[in-house]
Amino acid sequence: MGSPLKRAPLLRALLPPPPQQQQQLLPTSSVCALEPKAQELPAVCPRPPSAPHSLSALPGPTKWPLMGSLLDILWKGGLKRQHETLADYHRKFGKIFRMKLGAFDSVHIGAPCLLEALYRKESAYPQRLEIKPWKAYRDYRKEGYGLLILEGKDWQRVRSAFQKKLMKPTEIVKLDTKINEVLADFMKQMDILCNQNGEIEDLYSELNKWSFESICLVLYGKRFGLLQQDVGDEGLNFIKAVKTMMSTFGKMMVTPVELHKSLNTKVWQAHTKAWDNIFKTVKCSIDSRLKKHSANPSEDFLCDIYFGSQLSKKELYAAITELQIAGVETTANSLLWALYNISCNPDVQAKLFEEIQSVVSDGEDPNAEHLKKMPYLKACLKESMSIPAVQLLSKMSISTQSISVHLHMTTVLMINSHALGCNEEYFSDWTQFKPERWLQKNINPFAHVPFGIGKRMCIGRRLAELQLQLALCWLVRKYQIVATDDKPVETLHLGILIPNRELPIAFRRR
Repeated sequence: MGSPLKRAPLLRALLPPPPQQQQQLLPTSSVCALEPKAQELPAVCPRPPSAPHSLSALPGPTKWPLMGSLLDILWKGGLKRQHETLADYHRKFGKIFRMKLGAFDSVHIGAPCLLEALYRKESAYPQRLEIKPWKAYRDYRKEGYGLLILEGKDWQRVRSAFQKKLMKPTEIVKLDTKINEVLADFMKQMDILCNQNGEIEDLYSELNKWSFESICLVLYGKRFGLLQQDVGDEGLNFIKAVKTMMSTFGKMMVTPVELHKSLNTKVWQAHTKAWDNIFKTVKCSIDSRLKKHSANPSEDFLCDIYFGSQLSKKELYAAITELQIAGVETTANSLLWALYNISCNPDVQAKLFEEIQSVVSDGEDPNAEHLKKMPYLKACLKESMSIPAVQLLSKMSISTQSISVHLHMTTVLMINSHALGCNEEYFSDWTQFKPERWLQKNINPFAHVPFGIGKRMCIGRRLAELQLQLALCWLVRKYQIVATDDKPVETLHLGILIPNRELPIAFRRR
């Protein structure tokens, strides 16, 4: 990615040119652009044909017997470059196409009107992509299922147990003190880590330590010491295990996980060992917390959720495990790209610093109340965030005029986020980092879905947003973030998009 780009991948003409007649954009809520009320939204889809097409009528890459399009994916750069290949397919086949990887049959969509149609037709218990490697491990070790695996009424029951604490804004703002406690230590550690030029060796790793400490203090009221000079092994092993798990499960999504398991392949061994380490850390932390606060559970974040619900211990382990994984890897990754984009755009950074200075007094720590007065900071994060191929629906039979295609029960629908964020039709001058576009409140909410949409939107969304907003506020307030070179940064797909090299960022004290 060149310095001024706003999105991670180098993608341009992903979709066909916009029609001559501009479509009306949906209004974006200043509170939540990702939770639109369907009944209040005007329809934006073009008028569909009178009857839906069959699945076989959809365009897509060549499908070979048994392998499907896997050979083409491998030929174009492998699974680590799959986001670029999918972008290529959208360029070639349009806003919707079909692809098969072995037995994995999927339809890829990259247009807000299609997402809106799905949102409006969402069932009471929407299904998601079956993460077979995760299920295989849980069954192998007889562990419970979390929110990313559960379906139906069991999913709704577990989701409801976490909903009040994690999706209610008045509850989330109460966590700013704990998040700030970790950020204060992180700022001290930054000064130690920076060399004479203000550069930090393996910045991504340090951000992972920050996000791990932050989510663990929220969930367990526990610090693991990752922001100290003498770092303990427990937290570092957890972070390493998460990265191993993320890098191995993708391979078993496109090749039969049962085959890996029966042959005990190295991929299966690494995946299983990683999950063993992850669950060991989570179980130990949860058990300690429940024991400590069992007498007065309402006083504790985690205990209040468990004792106030009908969760089994295994369900609690599984749900918290998934939440912690998301809280470590994706939060750190989002902050990493935000810092890089801001470093490449000094004018944006100057405006952001001015907003922070006008809201937070000298000697005062930023808090949730301050963030309410920082629309530009939130706009900077929205502009930076782009998550690839978020899985939306699976095993759904949809036959609607707005989608105009009949899908089989085993067909998986995939949202290609980059096809949305890197499209001139929805984001004019998308290659430019322009936070101001989010202040105009005219962006289609279905064109920006980093946390998913609908009832199965990421349960940790509000917590992640609070962490990212406070962290960016602390960092920009203390440091001028400088890009040290303007060479392109490419992206690799390892569950999420990561840079192919150390990002050229330096932190200079203001």
